[in-house]
Amino acid sequence: MRWKRTLQTVDVHCTGEIGRVITGGTLDIPGATMAAKLNHINTVDDGLRRLLCSEPRSGPAGSFVLLTPATRPGADFGFIVLQPDQAHAMSGSNAMCAVTAVLETGMKEMTKPQTVVTLDTAAGLVRAVADCADGKVVRVSLDMPPSFVARRDAVVETPQWGPVRYDLCFGGVFYALVDPEQLGLTIAPQNARRLGAEGVALRDLIARDVTIAHPETPEINGIAYVMFRSEEVDGAVRTCTTLPPGRVDRSPCGTGSNANMAVRFSDGRVKPGDTVVSRSTIGGEFTTLFLEEARVGPYPATRNRVSGRCWIYGISQIGLDPDDPFPTGFILSDTWGGAA
Repeated sequence: MRWKRTLQTVDVHCTGEIGRVITGGTLDIPGATMAAKLNHINTVDDGLRRLLCSEPRSGPAGSFVLLTPATRPGADFGFIVLQPDQAHAMSGSNAMCAVTAVLETGMKEMTKPQTVVTLDTAAGLVRAVADCADGKVVRVSLDMPPSFVARRDAVVETPQWGPVRYDLCFGGVFYALVDPEQLGLTIAPQNARRLGAEGVALRDLIARDVTIAHPETPEINGIAYVMFRSEEVDGAVRTCTTLPPGRVDRSPCGTGSNANMAVRFSDGRVKPGDTVVSRSTIGGEFTTLFLEEARVGPYPATRNRVSGRCWIYGISQIGLDPDDPFPTGFILSDTWGGAA
């Protein structure tokens, strides 16, 4: 065996959503800030993302977490999420996976009862507090980037469903939050295929009409996902974030939960100190605590803490043979749909 590149990952899931944390085999990404590094991957060289996130080394489900040297004082690691469509600034479930991997493998010393890990992301510093017991991380709480509503009750005209209302929000990336009943859907496991495919199609229609960038970090721009949301009888919010090429997030979605709190605040439904439970398509739960009001550029914003749990399920080594005919991978429409 001879490889010209070797990478190690700690494979973690956050209430079912896979986050494979790269712990060896990568050098730093060019850029003086995490936003610049994110932009480099998305506009200059995305070879690492394509190597890892496409076939034959991966598939549509899950993400890879890239840890880099931090660019800001006080941070432990830089953090970028690699997904099949592009690199993203922030993900709550993947941040929880990263913190769990870093502590349970000894990359940072675990202390009881809590250990603080600070992630340097393009969306800002994210302070994570890990509750630790018996050598394990039993819960991770993330102080998320400020969330805000950019457009409330916007409407997109669609050929499939007629006019569809959505809230354009930021929770770490930009979301269109949509009530699924408008598409004749409910959030349930048996509807996952339709939810995923129709959510991605709706996102593409909205993205054609909308240009959006973060007012303080313009490298974060464009609508990343549609997240369907509906109210549960016990007061929880059922969430379903839809990701290319047409799948549903297995977790309750940390950045989407962060964004949804901003919507509730804009409606006058929450105040600092309130909590909201987000529940995924398969029943996993996050808790979002509204910490305080904030402001981001022209937008009233909320600072929130999102909490959940992860489990390590494997450790992997990925190699690239110099004769491999697919050094940057490939995708086919049987699995990847229209993305191919």
